[in-house]
Amino acid sequence: MNNARKATEDADFRGPLDVTSAATFVLDERDVVIGWSSAAQELLGYRTDEIVGRSVAVILMPGGAPEPGAAPDRRAAAGRAADGAGSALVPPFPEHHVLAAVHRDGHRMQLVTAVCLLSGTGQAERLVVAADRDRLREWESRLAMLQGLATESPLGFAIYDTDLRLVWCNAASEREIGRPLSETRGELAEELYPRGRFVTPGYPETLHAVMRQVLDTGEPFLDLHFRAEQPSDPGKEHLWSCSYYRLQDADGRVFGVCEDAFDISDRYEAQRQVNLLVEAGRSVGTTLDVLVTAGELAAVAVPEFADRVEVDLAPAVLEGEVPGGTGSGATDLLRAASRSAEAPDSGSRDDGRATHATGAAPAGDTAGERGRRPPPATYAEDSPQHRSLASGGLVLEDDTLVVPLRAGGGVLGLATFVRDGRRAFFDRGAVAVADELVARAAVSVDNARRYTRERASALALQRQLLPQHLPSNSAVDLAYRYLPTDDLSGVGGDWFDVIPLSGTRVGLVVGDVVGHGLHAAATMGRLRTTVRALAPLDLPPDELLKRLDDLVGQSAQDSADALGTLTGDDDVAAGATCLYAVYDPVSRRCTMARAGHLPPAVVEPGGRVSFPDLPAGPPLGLGGLPFECLEIELPVGSLLALFTDGLVEARDRDIDKGLDTLAHVLAGGADHAESLEVLCDRAISELLPDGTTNDDTALLLVRTRELDDRRVAVWSLPAEPVAAGRARELVANRLRDWGLDELVFTTELIASELVTNAVRYAEGPLHLRLIHDRTLVCEVADAGHTAPHLRHSADDDEGGRGLFIVAQLVQRWGTRYSKDGKAIWTEQALPAPSRPRPGVGDRADLPDGPVLARS
Repeated sequence: MNNARKATEDADFRGPLDVTSAATFVLDERDVVIGWSSAAQELLGYRTDEIVGRSVAVILMPGGAPEPGAAPDRRAAAGRAADGAGSALVPPFPEHHVLAAVHRDGHRMQLVTAVCLLSGTGQAERLVVAADRDRLREWESRLAMLQGLATESPLGFAIYDTDLRLVWCNAASEREIGRPLSETRGELAEELYPRGRFVTPGYPETLHAVMRQVLDTGEPFLDLHFRAEQPSDPGKEHLWSCSYYRLQDADGRVFGVCEDAFDISDRYEAQRQVNLLVEAGRSVGTTLDVLVTAGELAAVAVPEFADRVEVDLAPAVLEGEVPGGTGSGATDLLRAASRSAEAPDSGSRDDGRATHATGAAPAGDTAGERGRRPPPATYAEDSPQHRSLASGGLVLEDDTLVVPLRAGGGVLGLATFVRDGRRAFFDRGAVAVADELVARAAVSVDNARRYTRERASALALQRQLLPQHLPSNSAVDLAYRYLPTDDLSGVGGDWFDVIPLSGTRVGLVVGDVVGHGLHAAATMGRLRTTVRALAPLDLPPDELLKRLDDLVGQSAQDSADALGTLTGDDDVAAGATCLYAVYDPVSRRCTMARAGHLPPAVVEPGGRVSFPDLPAGPPLGLGGLPFECLEIELPVGSLLALFTDGLVEARDRDIDKGLDTLAHVLAGGADHAESLEVLCDRAISELLPDGTTNDDTALLLVRTRELDDRRVAVWSLPAEPVAAGRARELVANRLRDWGLDELVFTTELIASELVTNAVRYAEGPLHLRLIHDRTLVCEVADAGHTAPHLRHSADDDEGGRGLFIVAQLVQRWGTRYSKDGKAIWTEQALPAPSRPRPGVGDRADLPDGPVLARS
């Protein structure tokens, strides 16, 4: 820049034919040189003493400019000079003429000459002014350029003096201002653009400040963006790219500042619209939620494109369905998003996720079911929105532009753009941008709609496969939470269950299927159904997991065989995890085993939290390693927490930290001050503060109870025929003590038959147990491992009808095996007034009696 400035300062802006700088020489009437300037010497090479007195034909060629390549005829020129033919050599008129010339060193030149006749009595006849033709052309080009800048250039040029008053401006500036220079000369810059300001960061905002800084420092400002109303076009803001530089005269005195400005409003608007579409591609459709997508469309358009935006969607879209179409019957829309430049937070950009469900499974994750259903949108009969819906096309009316969201041949809704104030209109470019913007958003809305439908279907399936409600029981108090995964990950395969078992025991199960989607949900349902089918067999937890593992492995193998490959479409159940525990409220013992699952959390009444060292076992379907049981005794009122890894593990949190947080929350509920429901809520809020997770989450909290000695009676009987009579007597007395006289006869018959079968077919000592719970349980245990079978006896058979009769008297019966033998158990319904409602340590309404009665 310094070199360019120096070249400009060294340049001679005088014309080449200016007598103060051009080559001049004087001729007499015979074209003899009688005067020779120093500039002529510099141009043609001859000193004064070498040329004065000689004919001008020495340097000038006759007949004007010679043809290229023609040799000069010096003799002809000299002859014409001697004959007085100088008038043919140098025209006697003061006009420009191009002549050929020969430099002293012999090279040819093209000169532009101007001849001026001299009047007087002396010898001087004519004054010839000569200049190099190329230099003159350069000078004329400069003049043409300056003339073009002043009259034809689209750039506005203006010169302000040191008081920042307008001195001169070109035609483009005059057109912008709307007044001629004669009217605006002397006005201040800020008077011409009173409400303008610079919007380029890091520079002053006012014209006065910018030009004053240029005058003071001499440093130019280039490409500053100036926003203002054009004086000749009030009401519409323009944007100019402006540059400012200081002006100095030949002596270096500062006399003003020059401004050049180019209106870039159209270019800026086009770039802004391109940026808007780029931003829309980045920020619209970030989630698979129709309401969030609608809010993102409104947010990206305000205030860059419009002052107010409303996005209305058909109710079917929010439910994941396809709208019915266009026409008068399709006018019932919902206001999915609304945003204004004056209140940018007014939009209904609800990007929340499903909160926890207090039931087993939440309803389908749709806007209506999550309490997010938007209000209805109403339109006047002849409104632009009404006409757009009726026609299915774009409608532009004054400051309102309505564009339908179309996808798959149907209209999903409408986007209404409104402009106020200075830009209260939509030109053709703005309409095209709005159409493209809405088209892109419509694709995202339709994708979200399709996902909503698929997710609702998967959640409905998952909801049906999970327990609809958990039955109350005497073994534990319970509470649970299930959170489906977030919208991006899809439905998962976590599940939990509480299964009533014989002898008032209860089975607790929680599991996790790898993967997401309908396949994972269906696999979860198969596993849960299998566990519920195996649990009533009263298998130990390790044996139940072994059978479940065999079934999963066989299912995966069958799928692989059917496909002919072991990769790609294996059953997702392979690798599923499961924890199964059985709690006995009589013995207060809990037996558990796990298949690759996290161990449960155990909280003692004093607040001590532990995670039992339960052998992990392999995930289901892998096979090869056995499962192991762990049996622990739980004090009354202990807290047991079964959960899946979605509760304690996250992308930004280590699982150990999650377990520590869970332990801290559970320890706070050890004193029974909070209900299990409140404790569940606290655990979810602490571990999942946003209410969302990238994996399904299941949490099952149970607080243990004890069936005290007032409800349990146990007797040991000899394996002798007299044991049946003794059993009838013991049963009758105990039932009368419990106030169950109505059940004495049937229970005597049941106990007698079971004891008789044990004496006849089994071995070892016998144990008779009665449990007064929600049903009356009668159990007879022996050391045998052969279970009786129900059969139909023939008319002439003398036996074989006892178990058949027992089955008709009870609600259900079965066999439970242990390492010491087996137990045959039955359950009878209690008379309505006699059904107890037990609680921890509750002894109300029960007669006094021994802890354990034995014979």
